[in-house]
Amino acid sequence: MQTQTHWSHRPTTMAPNAMITTPHYLASQAGMKVLQEGGNAVEAAIAAASTIGVVYPHMNGIGGDNFWLIYNANNKELMGLNSSGRSGENAAIDFYQKQGLKKIPARGPLAANTVPGAVAGWEKAYQYSIAKMKGGISWEDLLGSAIHYAKEGFPVTPSQEYWTNINLDETDSQFRHLQRFSEFKKIFTKTSGFSYRFGEIIKQKDLALTLEGISKEGSSLFYKGEVAKAIVEDLKQYGGVLTYDDFVSHRSDWVQPLSVDYRGYGVYNLPPNTQGFASLSILNILNQFDLPSMEEGSADYYHLLIEATKLAFKDRDQYLTDPDFSHIPIDELLSVKRGIEFADKIDFTKSINLQKQLDPKGDTVWLGVVDRFGNAVSLIQSIYHEYGSGFIPKGTGIVLQNRGSFFSLDETHVNCLQPRKRTYHTLNPAMIFKGNQPFLVYGTMGGEGQPQTQAALVTRILDYHFPIQAAIEAPRWLYGRTWGSETNSVKMEGRIPHEIIKSLQLRGHQVEVAEDFTDLMGHAGVIKIDPDSRVKFGGADPRGDGAALGF
Repeated sequence: MQTQTHWSHRPTTMAPNAMITTPHYLASQAGMKVLQEGGNAVEAAIAAASTIGVVYPHMNGIGGDNFWLIYNANNKELMGLNSSGRSGENAAIDFYQKQGLKKIPARGPLAANTVPGAVAGWEKAYQYSIAKMKGGISWEDLLGSAIHYAKEGFPVTPSQEYWTNINLDETDSQFRHLQRFSEFKKIFTKTSGFSYRFGEIIKQKDLALTLEGISKEGSSLFYKGEVAKAIVEDLKQYGGVLTYDDFVSHRSDWVQPLSVDYRGYGVYNLPPNTQGFASLSILNILNQFDLPSMEEGSADYYHLLIEATKLAFKDRDQYLTDPDFSHIPIDELLSVKRGIEFADKIDFTKSINLQKQLDPKGDTVWLGVVDRFGNAVSLIQSIYHEYGSGFIPKGTGIVLQNRGSFFSLDETHVNCLQPRKRTYHTLNPAMIFKGNQPFLVYGTMGGEGQPQTQAALVTRILDYHFPIQAAIEAPRWLYGRTWGSETNSVKMEGRIPHEIIKSLQLRGHQVEVAEDFTDLMGHAGVIKIDPDSRVKFGGADPRGDGAALGF
């Protein structure tokens, strides 16, 4: 029985065969249908990812990127897939500087300077499923749910209504005010000019046609066919930089996952250009402390995790970019020696002052799947800011991401813009192994918050033995800036006791109190696999609109 400390609003979902968790219930249902029909984890993930790209359009879509961790139970192999897009061949610093810009705009066609990789990621994972995992469900069937909801419509969630309204702010023409883009206004606002209200049905007819084409022709339509041509033509009309050859040249890459030891467990994440090594670095630092002897939820607990985050981010911000353009000493950064070195810098009486301003922005979806065969998928998909660039090429229904706005126009910066380069990416799906088997499949949305929330989940589950749903619901924090702020602060949910907040302030933390359950903290999910019974324990975040489903 759960103690009061480990209480949760909803129970952990349990099932003997298979489990899926996503931040939207319709996407969870789409994936569950595939699992019940005998499909594997990759096939279920494609059905869920394509569906959530339709029904959660402010968070992700086919105009964005995705990253995968895939465990193949047949050969006991863990694979990483990097399906982020590269900048265009004409995307160069002087292109923006000649237009009088000191940084890449966050919205509009100039923000859409990287090729979307999501569709290519789905197809590459699908091909692996067929070749190596006995996959047997047709590509067309996997996209069926997404096509249905795009064509016939789906009820708008409170999250979509909220973020759409925020982005209709006409006083902020540089960042919000997305109705200045005609296709965005046509699709995501009513004739009155206001957002659809939650519970109202919204349809995306152009996106349905695009998805139908992809279901019949595969990703070639998106990267070599009429869709690619339509995207490039409309971007060119408005001054964008992507070319047809940029789309033809896109490739998604299999990569070797990174790992560190944490309390005898193997923790896995993706290598650069993702910030996966920052998530692992935090755990590498925490591994030098006896957390179970420290009360969970105490001021010392929060202080330690915040300080470990700052130190891991210091390395990340010094090195993270496309490894094809810059050497990143990963072995050194994730060494036990580095963990000890950083642990020694943590003073429990005062906080470290990190000068770099961190923006915790980033709207993303993470989903996890474990099938009856023992395969597992940890998948993350994003268009970066809510509604990405806001730019939708005419007739396609595709919201293009603004991930490329993260590039720097300072040529001395490690993540400076260069043609055909992948930008520093916040996306990083995770898995933990116990022995040689997956034990936890987990992740979250939230930009800068992803490594922080991953650390919260891992410590609460492994060090404090929280039930899965309770670990997800427990009070969270976020270190970084908020809108209009010039300094870094720690946002803490209002359920954290005042005396804890006061203690942190006395140590030098600038604390802001947020709502009790705020999606500022991201939408997290976890699946735990019992190594003996093989029962799956799943949870979904009440801060989002998701569900963990099993059978």
